[in-house]
Amino acid sequence: MFSKFVKLLVIAVISAAMLAGCGQNKVSNTQSSTNTGQKDNFTIVTSFYPMYISTINVTKGISGVEVINMTKPQTGCLHDYQLTPEDLKTLEKANAFVINGAGMEAFLDKTIKQQPQLKIIDASKNLELLKDETGEENPHVWVSVSNAILQVQNIAEQLAAVDTQHAAQYKNNAAEYVKKLEALRDTMHKSLDGAKSKDIITFHEAFPYFAKEFKLNIVSVIEREPGSEPSPTELEATINTIKESHIKALFAEPQYSSKAAQTIAQETGAKVYTLDPVVTGEAKPDAYDAYIRVMEHNLKILQEALQ
Repeated sequence: MFSKFVKLLVIAVISAAMLAGCGQNKVSNTQSSTNTGQKDNFTIVTSFYPMYISTINVTKGISGVEVINMTKPQTGCLHDYQLTPEDLKTLEKANAFVINGAGMEAFLDKTIKQQPQLKIIDASKNLELLKDETGEENPHVWVSVSNAILQVQNIAEQLAAVDTQHAAQYKNNAAEYVKKLEALRDTMHKSLDGAKSKDIITFHEAFPYFAKEFKLNIVSVIEREPGSEPSPTELEATINTIKESHIKALFAEPQYSSKAAQTIAQETGAKVYTLDPVVTGEAKPDAYDAYIRVMEHNLKILQEALQ
């Protein structure tokens, strides 16, 4: 009997260990609580990677606060994103949902209907939005460093109102991260304000806010809708624009195929560079400086392309 009991105990321990090793396929940043006997975590879900980076900086080091990125870190802009059953399960345990706003999360109405008690943290609240040629508001606000700063402050203020217990910590963390972003912005201005060339052609509508901040002129956009190849007429128009304006650089994005940009480059002699709108990244919970690192790399690319 004793031997049988020992065998059962060993099996139970092994089974528990195996279950503990199984986790969900989400990026998560959890600050451990000193009181392990109680489960009083405040769970924050973010809509996609840029919001995740801002939020983990705002919540850095706060005990009992968990941040989970709803979509996979490789998911691009959420223009046509459809919620999955896994997403809904993730949102069910959320105390707050951090979104970019500005129309990026088109699925939000469905989310609110299914989770009416969920607190929505709108990172683009009160930000001045740009409109494209069709009159639609451009949601890619975080690509501007100044707007990224405002989004961080928005996230901190709204989280502080929802989770008053950690209000001071949210605001202090935001202030520290904003200092880093301000230093980044200053460095980029010093390098880009005196650039010889200001005319650029970008892959899709991700960079208008960035261009406005650093006084760059987007002469043409290769793909108005990301993932949709430009028509022969659109390609010809872009090629003629480059030849007429003598633009030397095209900017593709790492999230999408550069086939169209390469075709244009072959016809015009322009060189293809890569600019990253920081919409995807590595699935690491400690990626606090991911936005800054990508923007520093973008700066090096622009310094070469615009000289």
